[in-house]
Amino acid sequence: MQTVAVLGSTGAIGTRTLEVVAALSDEVRASVLVAGRNMSLFAEQVKRFQPDLVGVADEEAREHLLLLLGGAPRPEVLVGDDGLAACARYQTDVVVNAVMGARGIRPALEAVRRGARLALANKECLVAAGTFIMATARESGAEVIPVDSEHCALFQCMLAGGHAEVEQWILTASGGPFRALSKGDLEHVTVEDALRHPNWSMGRKITVDSATLMNKGLEVIEAHHLFNAPYDKIKVLVHPESIIHSMVEYVDGSVMAQLATHDMRLPIQYALTYPQRVNLPWPKLDFAQYNQLSFTEPDTERFPSLRLAISAGRAGGLAPCVLNAANEIAVEAFLQGSITFVQIPAVVERTLDSVAAGSAQTVDEVLAMDRQAREHARRIASRL
Repeated sequence: MQTVAVLGSTGAIGTRTLEVVAALSDEVRASVLVAGRNMSLFAEQVKRFQPDLVGVADEEAREHLLLLLGGAPRPEVLVGDDGLAACARYQTDVVVNAVMGARGIRPALEAVRRGARLALANKECLVAAGTFIMATARESGAEVIPVDSEHCALFQCMLAGGHAEVEQWILTASGGPFRALSKGDLEHVTVEDALRHPNWSMGRKITVDSATLMNKGLEVIEAHHLFNAPYDKIKVLVHPESIIHSMVEYVDGSVMAQLATHDMRLPIQYALTYPQRVNLPWPKLDFAQYNQLSFTEPDTERFPSLRLAISAGRAGGLAPCVLNAANEIAVEAFLQGSITFVQIPAVVERTLDSVAAGSAQTVDEVLAMDRQAREHARRIASRL
């Protein structure tokens, strides 16, 4: 029986992970669950999966959870960021890191440090601290299996050849809901507009990132760390159908592409069962539904977030950390109605310009820069 820790179990990725765990119940057990403050859903998950250990955001959430559990079996309940890290250290075979944002850095490190397989759904922790996380994984022999559909696709395509044989890694992007809008039209985008993704059902933050194309920029940085891929060999193509999840072109001109439906349970399942493939009852791809697959270059004039992310990745050091922190604050401000859609990249760019990023020798320095960049971004957003 393979044991799994699901960090962020009440979010979009976490709930789908538990669907996969339930479908694999003869082989996989969720022995650790961590959630934030959605205790109504979390109590149901705890009752159903009966984990040994759980984590919640704070003492208020802990008391609420215990009240909701009533007379049901009560696992040990840990609290806060220290509790989150302890849950990642708990001896499970796999840690699914679906915690949003920079909070995912520490649990990712804890997981790979002890040699667990890290099923990574938090791209931000690699963006901010990818050098440290991947170096630690190499030292311990831990596997890092990406859960993002694009990186899971690249991972599978890489099985066809060696690293030295790759000509380029090709990330596909849906283009989000605004790929056909003019620059002027983007100034009038509402929060509700940005949260209507044409293909995927995701959390609010990642859905906005998809609309700005920042999500694809973060994925470029993530691919750099996951696959030791030079930035000049990572390409982004807008592929509105989202059927080809990504591709790898080899030096002989052969291109390997991974195709599947718009279903996050597929990469989650692959991360849990790799190197085996398991037949579970998810919808399969029906080629007869698609009479074309189209590709275009991304427009970084209308969507400057992609350009900013790639530039920060190339700069290296703490620049990607600053980028990520500023973007999280900017998206939060947009969702709260404090800034407009087109001001999201403006906040990010001004933060990058105003913070001397430098480099880091420790993860603590990364986290300190994350906090500093957030403070700068909040001040910038408040003045727009």
